[in-house]
Amino acid sequence: MKVYLDNGTTTPVAREVLDAMLPYFTERFGHPIFVYSLGQEAADAVERSQAMIARTVNAKSGEITFTSSATEANDLAIRGVAYANRKRGDHVITTKIENPSVLRVCEELEKEGFRVDYLPVDSQGFVGLKELEKTITERTILVSIAHVSDEIGTIEPIEQIGKLLREQKNRIYFHVNAAAAYARVPIDVERMGIDLMSLSAHKIHGPKGVGALYLRENTPIEPISHGYISLFTLKPGTENVPGIVGFGRAAEFAFNGFEKHVWNMRKLRDKLMAGIEERVPHILLHGPRGDKRSPANVNYSFKGVEGESVLLHLDLNGISVATGSACSTRKLEPSHVLTAIGVKPEVAHGAMRFTLSRYNTTEEIDYVLEVVPRVIENLRKISPVKPEEL
Repeated sequence: MKVYLDNGTTTPVAREVLDAMLPYFTERFGHPIFVYSLGQEAADAVERSQAMIARTVNAKSGEITFTSSATEANDLAIRGVAYANRKRGDHVITTKIENPSVLRVCEELEKEGFRVDYLPVDSQGFVGLKELEKTITERTILVSIAHVSDEIGTIEPIEQIGKLLREQKNRIYFHVNAAAAYARVPIDVERMGIDLMSLSAHKIHGPKGVGALYLRENTPIEPISHGYISLFTLKPGTENVPGIVGFGRAAEFAFNGFEKHVWNMRKLRDKLMAGIEERVPHILLHGPRGDKRSPANVNYSFKGVEGESVLLHLDLNGISVATGSACSTRKLEPSHVLTAIGVKPEVAHGAMRFTLSRYNTTEEIDYVLEVVPRVIENLRKISPVKPEEL
């Protein structure tokens, strides 16, 4: 049996999504800026995808700009707002457990003279509201916090953070990286007080190479790249129309029966967690349980074994999972997220992340629960480290 449980890294493109995209490669290939019929067909397709994605997060169509990825959307949101507000402030706040696509942008801002505070989190990955409030100064212009940790599944208190920022004397813009949250937890940009939000198509069974930035109307921002302007002033260059069409269709399918999809993922998540905890000793769950955890995320450290070895042995059995951060799997050092929540390096190295999609089945989870205990047991037999001592 083949079981794909690395949906937090990327997902297979849904057949319906591919079918929607294909005509825009061959038959409806026009450039969307031109007024002749082929161009207008492309422009209309982009606008339909804008409207579809906007509806799923309670935004306006014109507040959606398409990008090449959530990584680009994060960069555009953070640097764009920082540059546009430089005269009134130079302070940015984020957390120690953000995705590298946020952390590296913040590090670049520091080289340019901005001050960045990286908030600590508790042992389950939650940001403290009091800690955030204490860190705010008169020079603070932006807070960037992921809605869901793509590594340990923690759902941050985004609505409370948005309310806190709205109550401040000076205007502070709120950016949310929602790549791991979109189509997994409800998002309402109005209710949550979000000003900017990054999304990714390939995390929801859409194509790679397309993301989106939600930008609240009248939010000051500067482009970070310059060139030929087509439909979006913030994102120069010709739009990836087939990819944008695919993103819109993927969003449509994800939110058609959203509650059913989430319920199924949560059911399988809980079955996987219960089965692992029942059958494998000497493990450590990373992140919270229940409603405060992404319905798609399971992350355990299996003490006394190396994550890379577990990954390879599971792969030999047809099971695809991730070890460490999804964006850092080629690194040998411990995950920065697990380090930030206080996990010892020797335990962090045994971390495995299983991430579900709406297409996973009970039969697949049953198979995983047959294979994982056997793999861990066999690896522990040849390990020089005793798991009970970690």
